[in-house]
Amino acid sequence: MSGLPQSSHALVTGGGRGIGREIASALVRAGATVTVLGRNRAVLDEAIAAGAAHFAGVADVADQAALSAAIAQAAGRQPIDILIANAGSAESAPFGKSDAALFRRMMDVNFMGVVHTVQAALPSMKGRSYGRIVAVASTAGLKGYAYVSAYSAAKHAVVGLVRSLALELANTGVTVNAVCPGFTDTDLVAGSIDNIMKKTGRSREQAIAELARHNPQGRLVTPAEVADAVVWLCGEGASAVTGQAIAVAGGEV
Repeated sequence: MSGLPQSSHALVTGGGRGIGREIASALVRAGATVTVLGRNRAVLDEAIAAGAAHFAGVADVADQAALSAAIAQAAGRQPIDILIANAGSAESAPFGKSDAALFRRMMDVNFMGVVHTVQAALPSMKGRSYGRIVAVASTAGLKGYAYVSAYSAAKHAVVGLVRSLALELANTGVTVNAVCPGFTDTDLVAGSIDNIMKKTGRSREQAIAELARHNPQGRLVTPAEVADAVVWLCGEGASAVTGQAIAVAGGEV
């Protein structure tokens, strides 16, 4: 399997923790120079200190101006070859209690955050006739889950964007794909576990089992498993793979 091109520069949004940090670390091990973006400077600096990244920038992906400035600063050090649009958030509520503000929050971070990120980095990739774009979506972008209609809608939008953009860029040397993790052992899922415990009175073990039951393998996915799929998509051996939404979910989808 072909690896990353030499001296690749990768940028990972939401790269300070969870899946994003694991992806950043895996790209470092694969030989890339990695810049992580996020909202919390201390978390990003800790990732750099741990060897999971080389540079960091502070920006909220829902703030287009700040995000574009941070990406421009990163590209000023070295053109961006690999773009990982990972930043996201999840809120759960019954549809009847999901107001317009909730839908806007989920769309702004999970969908428009991807749009803003790609729009900032794509012109340079097209100009150099090379690029790898990977959006971290979710199995919620491939199927539905109860009580997360806004989040699921946003992740479905990401998958649709990936499929359309891949066709538009098919002859440019830029590939566009999504990875769609199932329930993964991260801080984000820990919040869902706490929510289940609070609302149902179940134990932590029972709450974890409630999420793990969606996975035919009966477990949570690990961040490293998601990162491995991302690194493969970024490699030269995946040049013919574009427009795909690859589930990392133990056979759930």
